[in-house]
Amino acid sequence: MNSKIQEIKKEVAKVVVGQERMVDSLLIALLCEGHILIEGVPGLAKTTTVNALAKSLGLNFKRAQFTPDLLPSDILGAEIYDPQSNNFKIKKGPIFTNLLLADEINRAPAKVQSALLEVMQEKQVTLGDESFKLEKPFFVMATQNPVEQEGVYQLPEAQLDRFMLKLVVGYNTKEEELEIARRISSGNFEEIGSVVNREDLETLKTEVRAVHVDAEVETYMIELVNATRNPQEYGLEEIAEYIQFGASPRVSIDMFKAVKAMAFLRGKDFVTPVDVAYIAKELMRHRLVLTYEAEAEGISTDEIIQKVLETVAIP
Repeated sequence: MNSKIQEIKKEVAKVVVGQERMVDSLLIALLCEGHILIEGVPGLAKTTTVNALAKSLGLNFKRAQFTPDLLPSDILGAEIYDPQSNNFKIKKGPIFTNLLLADEINRAPAKVQSALLEVMQEKQVTLGDESFKLEKPFFVMATQNPVEQEGVYQLPEAQLDRFMLKLVVGYNTKEEELEIARRISSGNFEEIGSVVNREDLETLKTEVRAVHVDAEVETYMIELVNATRNPQEYGLEEIAEYIQFGASPRVSIDMFKAVKAMAFLRGKDFVTPVDVAYIAKELMRHRLVLTYEAEAEGISTDEIIQKVLETVAIP
């Protein structure tokens, strides 16, 4: 593993116990300049992890708590009249940062969601007559709580597609939870240091892009995506009735980037089908639209992706 990546993980581990998959996914999204959606019940260190990652990278971090009464200007900023100078001034919102934690994104109304997702895509904000480019790197980690049912606005499929990865975070193990409780009750947390600067981060991104992907592995990735759109061609008639819309072209683009980062985190300079399989669900689970039959029978996108992974021939 790259020494800089090891240092980042070591710093994050000072305050986050376990949750390696979440840390890996955040690093992948950051190295690929993507965004990540994390679903999990409260108290799983989602905010703590992003904050720790920002500190270890020496980046600015802001958190926006999404609520049903939120307005787009609360996130983006607005033009404000200054009576002293008789002019309008620009007041920038929390979006002007490097790492933005959009907490409980599904509690905000559609206007706010679309405003945020537009910025995620364009990497710029328009306030009044002026457009402002966001400082690089710009990375959004949005969380949603699967427990909440009331006052929740489901993210539309087209907007979900803007997220490179969707991670479902589970509980820690009993041993990890014991360690967390001991650390918090004794206040035994070390200070997180900045171990990587922006230049180092750009170097890491360049190294990720240089990771080799064999032509057979590239074809394998396209086959996986195509199998969600045309399951009959792969002998997957059993799941055809459950898929309304397969994976979008963005999945292929993001997959080609993410598998390189996955291999890089594992200390390799080439991609294997194992790297593809490891991250396939995170890349596709939020981008498949299932039919009513699938919902009625309690079939999830993860089960569909698993079937595809089991069926498509590995090179």
